[in-house]
Amino acid sequence: MYFYFYSFAFVVVFFLFIHFFPIGLWVTARFSGVEVGLFELVSMRIRKVPPRIIVEGLIIATKAGLRLTTTEIETHYLAGGHVPSVIKALISADKANISLSFKEATAIDLAGRDVFEAVQISVNPKVIDTPSVAAVAMDGIELIAKARVTVRANIHKLVGGAGEETILARVGEGIVTSIGSAASHKEVLANPDSISNLVVERGLDEGTAFQILSIDIADIDVGENIGAKLQIDQANADLRVAEAKAEERRAMAVALEQEMKAQSEQARAKVTLAEAEVPKALAAALRNGNLGIMDYYRMQNIKADTHMRTAVATDKPLPTE
Repeated sequence: MYFYFYSFAFVVVFFLFIHFFPIGLWVTARFSGVEVGLFELVSMRIRKVPPRIIVEGLIIATKAGLRLTTTEIETHYLAGGHVPSVIKALISADKANISLSFKEATAIDLAGRDVFEAVQISVNPKVIDTPSVAAVAMDGIELIAKARVTVRANIHKLVGGAGEETILARVGEGIVTSIGSAASHKEVLANPDSISNLVVERGLDEGTAFQILSIDIADIDVGENIGAKLQIDQANADLRVAEAKAEERRAMAVALEQEMKAQSEQARAKVTLAEAEVPKALAAALRNGNLGIMDYYRMQNIKADTHMRTAVATDKPLPTE
């Protein structure tokens, strides 16, 4: 019974010893020429730092001729950095004769950028394809262009420098400006390099993490006749305005005509009222003796004679009493 208990205890102690005292990793480091103490590895275990990542990174760096310490690597790991990526980036930069210190590499890594990829782009330039950019020349013809931007990573501006999105936005702005300043779309089609030259001269990589090496126009197509379309839209708008004004004048004329008719009817009504007063005046004159019966008949004869003359002159029938 005691034998099994002691055997179990021995196994537990042995594995705990192996866990906290990574002798195999210490031996590997010693044979690789890396000075790492066994108790230093134990202290890493206590600080919850994986010794294998630190030691392997230090071994690779030492074999590549880089001088790093376990403290520097461990500090970067505790800060949340990617130790293997930083080590590979430092080795690549050293082989390519690119000036990159451990402090700069860790700063780039902690800033959220892939430092190893940045070194690769610095050695092998990257080609970025821009989306289709539509612009209108001075003659009103739309051109749709696509560009290929060749960039190289600027290691020393990766921290705080703008990314690819800014490069694409600036290149698109430059293409629009170049096409918009052309007198004719034919000039752009005949010499698309003029767009590239103008865009490159604007210094679009300022304040970015990249250096623009070249801008090449990959494709350029003719779009719509924006100028003619705008003129048609303007003509239609002018036509609608003219029609509205004509309708307004017509409505005013109709209103004026109706008003004149109302005034004419009002005048006729006044004449009718005045004519209705004539018999009353004649009756009053006869009663008061101001008008005799013979005078009345003579007036009637004159009135009948006037009607007859009017009928003869106008070929109209005589009015009946």
